[in-house]
Amino acid sequence: MKILLYNPDNGITRNFMPHLWMFLLQSLTPPEHEVILIDGNAKAMTRPELVQFCKDNDIGLVGIGAMTRMVARAYLVADSLREAGFKVVMGGPHVTECPDEALGRDGGPRHADAIALGEADETWPLMVADAARGELKDVYMPEVDPKGNDKKPNLQPYPHIPWETLDLDQFSLVPKIFQPVMSKFGEGWGKFFVVPIETGRGCPYGCEFCTVTGFFGDSIRFRSNESVIEELLRLKARAKKEKGQIAVFFIDDNLAINKKRLKGLLRDMIAAGAILPWVAQISANLLEDEELVDLIAEAGARWIFIGMESIDPVNMADVNKTFSKPANYQRVLDGLARRNIYAITSFIVGMDNDTVGVANRTVDEIETWAPGLPVFGQLTPFPATPLYDRLEKAGRLDRPKHWLDFAPFVMAHDPLKMSIEDAKKETFDAWSRSYSPERNFEAINSIRHAPIDTRVSHLVARLFFRGIYFPQMGKRAWLKLIFDNRRSIISLSREGITTWRQFRKRKRLEVPAVQTNL
Repeated sequence: MKILLYNPDNGITRNFMPHLWMFLLQSLTPPEHEVILIDGNAKAMTRPELVQFCKDNDIGLVGIGAMTRMVARAYLVADSLREAGFKVVMGGPHVTECPDEALGRDGGPRHADAIALGEADETWPLMVADAARGELKDVYMPEVDPKGNDKKPNLQPYPHIPWETLDLDQFSLVPKIFQPVMSKFGEGWGKFFVVPIETGRGCPYGCEFCTVTGFFGDSIRFRSNESVIEELLRLKARAKKEKGQIAVFFIDDNLAINKKRLKGLLRDMIAAGAILPWVAQISANLLEDEELVDLIAEAGARWIFIGMESIDPVNMADVNKTFSKPANYQRVLDGLARRNIYAITSFIVGMDNDTVGVANRTVDEIETWAPGLPVFGQLTPFPATPLYDRLEKAGRLDRPKHWLDFAPFVMAHDPLKMSIEDAKKETFDAWSRSYSPERNFEAINSIRHAPIDTRVSHLVARLFFRGIYFPQMGKRAWLKLIFDNRRSIISLSREGITTWRQFRKRKRLEVPAVQTNL
């Protein structure tokens, strides 16, 4: 049987990296079946095009995974495929929290023939076997322990994902418009892949707005260090073989949740030479450990994603995140920057103590720190989170099923001290100011003593991250973006050319010196 695993986009903006779940389920599929992967963020297809693709490839089963912000799109895709006669199964955090919605048991239309609740590592092979026999059940649930809790996969042993042979072309981060130009720099430069890897699952913090603890649990399960390193070495070998560019995103919700364990993993990575450029999510409170940050730098980290949320301690207390101290943010970011590591800092607009002007107050503070990549979202009540329950009980939900009418950067509930429209404007102001051509130039200039490759990658990252809020998916949008940022680009290009010429000159001088010594 041919199986299509499909990850939808949200129809507005696209993610910069593939999701791990597709590769993981592909590796867990019994070998007699063929699995095809399509990520709508990387390979945009209309619903009729996707239906035709399934017909042309004789697809026997379609698996769709979606987070809440993508689920409306996922339902539309599923509906079109089912109408065309294809069997569709769905899973992921949203379907787990709203199973009746996917199955049409809440009074709405049915979107899936079957659903998987929770982590599907062990239920996926059962779904595939039942589908092949034409005997799909409505719901597939994990086994439960004597206390009635879901049994979680322990991640040891961990499934083998054959990164060395998988076709990653659709996941290249280099926009098509730039691929011919980038290829002239050498083989492999026309493509750049960020590969998702997990080293553990779960989070004990339980932030009010977060779905992680509810889905993965509050106890942490880790892979063995050996399995992580073996996977990294295979990726490194592929990059070397293809002369390509591969970076890793450790998708653990908090890579340093057990600092002792992470230090051991990093030391093992360094000793094994399993070093690639990487990004990870780590909370600010755990980055005050100097020994840990030294190891993070030595092991190849380039960016750290930090959920800062707010510069207001009252807001942090409201969402049960008092372990993260705004007063310490600058010290943490400065410590990373000294090691040429920079932060992707996430902020939430519309928290209960926010008032009009929060965008400028926040960006004023951000601009006193080491430069990074700030991203701004809005406080969103995801289903089954403590935040959703609190707002529902208080009668503050303006759109209780906001995910079915996805509206980017429009709040689903009434903030306490500003309006929904105010929050939308504040979000726009924060993005506009943080990624203006002027701010991009200032950010790069503020790290002018950093190596040229660090500054180039920083500018490229800023241009990409701007696209999270301002869609830039066409050739014209990218050309305009380049023109608007020409001051930064020209400045770095001139310096880069000078550096390259100096390097070539030194190499030419070294050859006669060697010959003379001989």
